[in-house]
Amino acid sequence: MFKSDDLSMICYLTTYIFFVNLVCRRTGKRVIMITHTRKRRIRLYKDRLNILLDLAQTINEDHNIEDLLSEFEILLREELDVGKILVYTNTEGVWSNLLNSGVTPEEVAGIDVERDLTVFKGIENITLSPPENLKGFDAIIPLFHRFKAIGYVLIGDVEEEQQGISPTIKHLKLIQIISNLIIVFIENKRMHAELLEQQVMKKELELASRIQNQLIPGPADLPQHRKLAIHTLYHPHYGVGGDYYDFVKLSRNTIGFCVADVSGKGISAALLMSNFQAVIRSAFTSRVKMKKLIHQLNKRVNESANSEKFITIFIGKYNILTRRLSYVNAGHLPPLLFEPQKGHLISLDKGCIGLGMLDTIPVIETGRVTVSRGSKLLAFTDGLVELERGDEITSGLNAVEKIISNSQSIDTNIEEIRKFISKHVERQSIFDDISVVGMGFY
Repeated sequence: MFKSDDLSMICYLTTYIFFVNLVCRRTGKRVIMITHTRKRRIRLYKDRLNILLDLAQTINEDHNIEDLLSEFEILLREELDVGKILVYTNTEGVWSNLLNSGVTPEEVAGIDVERDLTVFKGIENITLSPPENLKGFDAIIPLFHRFKAIGYVLIGDVEEEQQGISPTIKHLKLIQIISNLIIVFIENKRMHAELLEQQVMKKELELASRIQNQLIPGPADLPQHRKLAIHTLYHPHYGVGGDYYDFVKLSRNTIGFCVADVSGKGISAALLMSNFQAVIRSAFTSRVKMKKLIHQLNKRVNESANSEKFITIFIGKYNILTRRLSYVNAGHLPPLLFEPQKGHLISLDKGCIGLGMLDTIPVIETGRVTVSRGSKLLAFTDGLVELERGDEITSGLNAVEKIISNSQSIDTNIEEIRKFISKHVERQSIFDDISVVGMGFY
């Protein structure tokens, strides 16, 4: 027979052994459970890593954007079980729908990016309380580049009643990483294409600039005469421009010259001006009257410009023997004629409206001046005197008048104007092409 103390000990040992066995069994199960969990996580991480590696390889193979978006769609729908995909990107301030998969046209039409998506600054799960126009989606992924939104990815499940964790929510961070890679690649691809386009355009501009510079008379092309000094300056704002000046020897003692400005800037203005130069060279002869010449030029400008552009021009004939200058100012900024003996500064403003403004110019007035010895003439386009200061346009005409009215020679005046231009280029106040023609009469 067992004593009471022995029975107590037996009960204690039995209870102890029971609990030890219970703990061991449960601990073993927990160890097994932890091992299985870790294995699942490792498999999940490996799967995600393989997805990212495959995506990186696809990007490195430099596929076009359509192929890459197709890979993106397959990846999300087949590998990650995402039911709905909607991708928006921003190009030059305009939002466009780059991809929609599993989304109805009505859902796409109901979304306004500026109104519905720009309010989201970070990844957002909207499953429980989606905005009215986003009810078909579970998450929004904004994509930023240098603190600026460049894209939005909307994802959602098709089978709302499926059991377990939603694939959209389960893979949300991975989808964010993939989306960032895709959108940044697309942005880089676009920027690279823009860079190539800019390089091509730069080469074309350089070629156009060389061609135009051949059309603009250089120092060696200017008329040479002991009683006439001519100095010029040409400063296109964009490498090529719509300004133009020229000199034509009409006879042994008669020089024809002009300064012109096409409305607008850049290549289109330069093309019209190059065509106009050919017209001037063929129409400007010693026998043609100034009024008839202006009518001919107006007709040709109308034919070339189709009423889209016009040309202002100052065109004149100077007879070296008689010292007579006849001219027409067709809507151009009046040249300045300085007569030092009299101390007069004259604006040469007789003429008519600009070329190409009307089909036919109704009234043309020819100006005539006898130029005294020692006088200086300065003709220029408005880019010289229209200066930008903040939001305002100021006039530099007073400064130009002071330069031409001083006692210096015309070549010195042109150098002073060159410095004037350089100063305002540094201040970024020059915003147009500039042409300057200076003539000294002896």
